[in-house]
Amino acid sequence: MKSLIQKRADTKCSRPHTTNVHIALITETYAPEINGVAMTLGRLVDGLTSRGHRMTLIRPRQRHESPQYSVTQRVACRQVRLPGMPMPGYPQLRIGLPAGKRLRSLWRLVRPDVVHVATEGPLGASAVTAALELGIPVTSSFHTNFDQYTRDYRMGWMKPVVGAWLRYLHNRTMRTFVPTQDLLGRLKGEGYANLRLLSRGVDSELFSPKRRDESLRCSWGLKPQDLAVVHVGRMAAEKNYPLLFRAFDEMKAVEPSARLVLVGDGPLLSAYQRQRPDAIFTGFYTGQNLAAHYASGDVYLHASTTETFGNVVTEAMASGLAVSAFDYAAAREFIKGGENGLVARVGDAETFIQNAVRLAREAPLRERLAECGTATTRQLGWDRVVACFEKDLLEVLSLPVGAMGYEGSESSLEP
Repeated sequence: MKSLIQKRADTKCSRPHTTNVHIALITETYAPEINGVAMTLGRLVDGLTSRGHRMTLIRPRQRHESPQYSVTQRVACRQVRLPGMPMPGYPQLRIGLPAGKRLRSLWRLVRPDVVHVATEGPLGASAVTAALELGIPVTSSFHTNFDQYTRDYRMGWMKPVVGAWLRYLHNRTMRTFVPTQDLLGRLKGEGYANLRLLSRGVDSELFSPKRRDESLRCSWGLKPQDLAVVHVGRMAAEKNYPLLFRAFDEMKAVEPSARLVLVGDGPLLSAYQRQRPDAIFTGFYTGQNLAAHYASGDVYLHASTTETFGNVVTEAMASGLAVSAFDYAAAREFIKGGENGLVARVGDAETFIQNAVRLAREAPLRERLAECGTATTRQLGWDRVVACFEKDLLEVLSLPVGAMGYEGSESSLEP
């Protein structure tokens, strides 16, 4: 394992020469749930198992699953399902309950080489404690800005408390993986330690302009030359739909043929359906159906400012849409304003709207940005992301449990 540290300067993330290991992954969201975290974890699990590593996935039972404590086996990924409860304010998702006793029992029986905690709920917190008590190396991921969500759910007074809890939890682990350089810098400034950059990939075979479907566009009431404005995401308060609706209304004022297509579900779906009878609400899609919905659009609007990454931005770019977003998260990492998309400074709603109107009015601009955006995402494959995650996990095994490791912001994966 020491050779991995000696070769740390090699940023190509080539396959380490080491024996395969047993990784326990703790998460409160996973497929078939549909969100960016679940999708990302699925890609990491698939990639790590394909490289010969053993995975044990520990997560809450979902609503449709047996009420009994259960263990399921799928190829190289064993799944352990534990009790959970609906997330307050968002019953479609479930959070895990503290499970320290069960985890210690499980890991004494079958000890993993490393524990990776992907979510910071009660289950994840208890997993960190159990791993440390047993002397098992433990790492974590920062996937969601829960402290920023307090504002959107009218609990702004809770932000310092939530922020302190997140920092405490992550600083107990030997690595905290974050998806963008911008977020890494912010967290470092807030006192987080042991940070590593782990970007996100995009499947450019799945998300591609070749998935465009004229019959699908026809079902939306569009002619070939009409404008389809698409958004994919969870319909929840933190996603900033009011601004998205404002931007679309301005677009429609200059391009009356425009239709707004919203792909997703969430706690505010019924409210938005009543508020916007002119919009097309498709529900959730995955796989090729989702890819066809992206590629059958022309413009993608991303009004949210609370993402840690925003996989939908790179998926839209890969699918051949001209993207308007705020300059943060995935957009900051991969969009060069005016070259492969349009960006507005975070908080500058008027510029965001103006960018959307430009995309509605200027067809040549749309086409140029879409083409360049697709070219950008061809370099963002998941194989390299998985290789870098694997390398960092294996490096942790060479360190004393609980070691701080390298200073703050060193990264093995540049975007």
